[in-house]
Amino acid sequence: MKRNVVHFDLDTFFVSVARLGNSALEGKPVIIGGNSDRGVVASCSYEARRFGVHSAMPMKLARRLCPGAEYLQGDMDSYSYHSRVVTDIIREQVPVVEKASIDEFYLDLTGMDRFFGCSKFTAELKTRIIKESGLPISYALASNKLVSKVATEDAKPNGQMEIPFGAEKGYLAPLSIERMPGIGLKTSSLLRRMGVETIKLLSEIPEPMMHNLLGKSGIGLSRKANGRDESPVIPYSEQKSIGKEETFGNDTIDMQFLSGELVRLTEGVAFALRKQQRLCGCITVKLRYANFDTVSKQCVLPYTANDDVLLAKAKELFAKLYDRRMLLRLIGVKVSHLVGGYQQINLFEDTEENVRLYQAMDAIRAKYGVQAVSRAVGMHKARR
Repeated sequence: MKRNVVHFDLDTFFVSVARLGNSALEGKPVIIGGNSDRGVVASCSYEARRFGVHSAMPMKLARRLCPGAEYLQGDMDSYSYHSRVVTDIIREQVPVVEKASIDEFYLDLTGMDRFFGCSKFTAELKTRIIKESGLPISYALASNKLVSKVATEDAKPNGQMEIPFGAEKGYLAPLSIERMPGIGLKTSSLLRRMGVETIKLLSEIPEPMMHNLLGKSGIGLSRKANGRDESPVIPYSEQKSIGKEETFGNDTIDMQFLSGELVRLTEGVAFALRKQQRLCGCITVKLRYANFDTVSKQCVLPYTANDDVLLAKAKELFAKLYDRRMLLRLIGVKVSHLVGGYQQINLFEDTEENVRLYQAMDAIRAKYGVQAVSRAVGMHKARR
């Protein structure tokens, strides 16, 4: 069956949300990030990009390139709220939606062309999103997720594109290899040293040669370069939560021990989020007393995979829950409301040094296990 997949992407989402609350920012270069020069750019408007500013750039450099920009600190509470508004609008209209990140969505409209027309439906959905959320959004309609995502970049800002069935390879052919999802700096450098600069040239390399060059991922890139992508649109609520819990060998009331367990479990959950390239919008803490009474409490929070944010909320929930002064036999931490996305340790205030520190810690955990590096309070393994 011919597939119809739409990729929606909210344009300069953080900047657009800021402009909702302050119309004076319209048409001006806007840069969102940390206040200090050692912070990084989280998002910037198209007006700022003309000066060479881009996401993840050090704020110090951004200020030199665009000194006249409006510099704002981020507001994750507001971003999470507006993301949920758009999510609700889309889910009300479309049965199969994948929320790829806080501002990106894939829609599977396969079969709808027989009844309503995918082009007309998507255009009307875009109009409704803009009207009800006030946020600009771009989209591309194609036969698979790969082509729709690439084409959305060409549709921006606040535009729309449709790549007809059968035209996928021709559309991708003239684009540079860096436009292909899955090609990073190392792969790009390797291919360019071979003289491969466009997706057309990449598509002409035989699959066996790509396999020898890049292994299994090389075969995937070869197929994508030819416009083929069978990956399904996966409803973002399919995996509802990530959690860890610990049942103690002996019931305990030792607050130092319990605090360490809470830290250890929360760090493990946060690492699991980042490893799966996900963010969470809710955290739950569970306690089980010695008499087997089980209590839990949760709170909604801005989308995050940040250790510090999750630890602060976990400790706050634990303090509200543990009010009996009775022996505990189990403690658990769970995160839910999952969406795809990447998390810089503190998107708006953390320094480059801290970002690199946490990235290094995650690399150690990925290689040697989640307990290889941790906060000192969570490193006791004195199981009771």
